[in-house]
Amino acid sequence: MFELDKWQEIYSTIRKNKLRTFLTGFAVAWGIFMLIILLGSGKGLENGVYDQFRGGANNGIWISSGMTSKEYKGLQAGRLIRFTNEDHNLLKETVRDHEYMSSRMFLGNTITSYKDEYGSFYLSPCHPDYGNIKEVEMINGRFLNNLDVNEFRKVAVIGEKVKQDLFKGSDTVAMGEYININGVLFRVVGIFRDFGRDDSEQRRIYIPITTAQRVFSGQNVISQISFTTGDASVEKVDLMVDQTRNLLAKKHTFDTEDERAVFIWNKSEDFRRFQGLFMGIRLFIWIVGIGTIIAGFAGYIGLILGIGVLELISRNLPEIDFFRNPEANFSIAVGATILLIVAGTLAGFFPARKAARIKPIEALRDE
Repeated sequence: MFELDKWQEIYSTIRKNKLRTFLTGFAVAWGIFMLIILLGSGKGLENGVYDQFRGGANNGIWISSGMTSKEYKGLQAGRLIRFTNEDHNLLKETVRDHEYMSSRMFLGNTITSYKDEYGSFYLSPCHPDYGNIKEVEMINGRFLNNLDVNEFRKVAVIGEKVKQDLFKGSDTVAMGEYININGVLFRVVGIFRDFGRDDSEQRRIYIPITTAQRVFSGQNVISQISFTTGDASVEKVDLMVDQTRNLLAKKHTFDTEDERAVFIWNKSEDFRRFQGLFMGIRLFIWIVGIGTIIAGFAGYIGLILGIGVLELISRNLPEIDFFRNPEANFSIAVGATILLIVAGTLAGFFPARKAARIKPIEALRDE
């Protein structure tokens, strides 16, 4: 219930203690301001790092062949491990909990032309599942399918930049047209956009791996095998990685402890590591922010200023690989507000509780 006398008393106390009131309010505002800036900056760092993970499934496993670095069963170190279609089939049949699986060949940049237009683009033969593993976005048409692989079709899925360089019109101009890749004609069946880290990801051409093996290499050698683990638990993913290494070690006769023979990148492990790192950063920031705040509702000024500064930085910040879109979202603002209310309540409650326990006669005696 509103009581004028109480508010007049509060106003009178504030007027008599202007410096103390200003310093208290400034300290609270500064504490909240720094909390919002730190949380927003932490979010910007988090967004930047997570952006580096785009362009490939976060639950992906990538296996590349290497060279042995240890002697094993009478075989000398320095042997080159070469994957073939048999390795792909072995993993596909044995690692049963995988979601998608694809092999790739690394054929490098290849001269490609359409009529009078030429360009050098990265040719990447693969299986149909690679579109899901790489998480490409189809702008037009489709990605490769099983019929393309089984029937050795000469079809191509081109990146957005490839289309822009070879075809000067709209997307529909490229669809169904034939491009010349190293003297072999391939029909364009799709145009994709890749969310990889650089422009080169958009300058790729995907073709069926079986077609590439028959037309360009004449062998069944592959460069890399990748698969996704679906919603498997952390323990299950680790078992899948160990199973993969053991299967390949047995087939190619190398020590399972020889990490240079086969390189296995568990992207989900790196992703989990960064998630744990940023959880620790957020906890640290909140601890620092809480330690900085002096209770009082002047913190709303700091809250508003902090969000304003973050918005200004976000709008004018140039693109940086590991720092993107610093922001204090709604949940952060709500959290800071709740923190203010709790801190203000506790800061007022304990002194008031202590004062209420003092008997009036004792208070007069102290005076």
